[in-house]
Amino acid sequence: MSNRRPISKQSHWRRRLQGTLLLLCLPVLLSASRPPTALETVLASGELRIISRNGPTTYYEGSQGLDGFEFVLAQRFADQLGVKLVISEEEDLAKLLNDVGSPGGELAAAGLTITESRAQQVRFTTPYLDITQQLLYRGGSKRPKKIEELYGKRIVVIANSSHAEQLRALQVKHPKLLWHERSDLDMIDLLEMVHKGTIDFTVVDSNAFDLNRGLYPRARVAFDLSESQQLAWALPQGSDNSLLNAANRFIEVSAESGFLDDITERFYGHVDGVNASGALTFARRMETRLPRWEEYLKVAGEMFDLDWQLLAAISYQESHWNSRARSHTGVRGLMMLTKVTAKEVGVSNRVDPIQSIYGGAKYFKKVYNRIPSDIQGNDRKWMALAAYNVGYGHLEDARIITEKMGFNPDKWSDVRKHLPLLAKRKHYRNTKHGYARGSEPVQYVQRIRSYYSIIAWQGQVAQRRLAALNASNSVIPLSQYDTHGVTSVSVL
Repeated sequence: MSNRRPISKQSHWRRRLQGTLLLLCLPVLLSASRPPTALETVLASGELRIISRNGPTTYYEGSQGLDGFEFVLAQRFADQLGVKLVISEEEDLAKLLNDVGSPGGELAAAGLTITESRAQQVRFTTPYLDITQQLLYRGGSKRPKKIEELYGKRIVVIANSSHAEQLRALQVKHPKLLWHERSDLDMIDLLEMVHKGTIDFTVVDSNAFDLNRGLYPRARVAFDLSESQQLAWALPQGSDNSLLNAANRFIEVSAESGFLDDITERFYGHVDGVNASGALTFARRMETRLPRWEEYLKVAGEMFDLDWQLLAAISYQESHWNSRARSHTGVRGLMMLTKVTAKEVGVSNRVDPIQSIYGGAKYFKKVYNRIPSDIQGNDRKWMALAAYNVGYGHLEDARIITEKMGFNPDKWSDVRKHLPLLAKRKHYRNTKHGYARGSEPVQYVQRIRSYYSIIAWQGQVAQRRLAALNASNSVIPLSQYDTHGVTSVSVL
């Protein structure tokens, strides 16, 4: 008689479950003999840790939370990995590069230029932006045209930057070329120093100059100090390519899908809106005129759920913050309302600044709400501005033309290219609303975007200064430094 007992159903299912679990765990068991890859570590931790520098071209706290080119790009990468983005701030570029791959961050996303010396220390991803190093001087002073004219001058650059590398390369042929390096400054600080005449020259990336030239309009480009260079993320050296490959795939797909173009347009699409002369006038009026209307603009912004700084930019474009402004066409007041528009929004006195701000905000919100619901974010904002200027009907005509020509009618970057076609008969004769000076709303939006950016960054600069003041009891004035040599001076 056999001693074997039949297997119960419960035992049978237990063994099947154990077998299934064994199959599921097999990859883990097989990989137990090796450490996890960088990508596996990120996915397992649920966090993508990046190292960056706080500033206008990288990341900063905007009115709606964290913002900035590097932040938006890194956040998108984290989202696609399904993890949380964590930012570690490091101002010293040498330490930032040295810390890549440490607990501080798996990669550095800080507007880093690819250079030969850096490539020996870190590995760079596929580049995502082209820039040029530019020498800046103060408008009104003699514009230098060659390196020899920099001898003996007050030159300051960021310590351990690609700009310092470029100067060291030039110093081989120009031993009299001397400069000062500081690790406690950003490129926006250097623009301010040149603007105020605290220093004679500096070197910044072209994207940083473009983004901030309206804020410091006396800082001008003397000449390009380098050929075109590329910005990329930095990862540690080594044989583990998992995270590097994932980042490269992300950047390549972002370029192919148009996402890189979209964020480049978002952060740099307004840079040609105001020339140097206009920016100087705007800077003066921000100090002398804007404070009179700021509180009213903030109240109107709250009433209609609008950014008060955008309303400020609109009102400057309309009237230069002159409450009694009048045009040859009869529009009047701070927001330059027509009689028809004033009546529509309940304004009885167009030169009353409070009524004008209220009426302008109410009308802009009305136009904003008419934009199709599929259009959101900045595209909605810029199209609303264009409609505010040229009329909603003409905007819709331009969107139809945009779509017929194979472009996206929901993207401002595409629509603005086709708005000027409303002035050409072969295009406007087939539209519902006919002829319009379509280039005017494009220029209108560009100028307002520039003013808006300057006003917003003025607030950011004020906050940074207040934070720095609170964090330090003693600050060395920007003018106190040794103009010769390359040792850095730290803020105490």
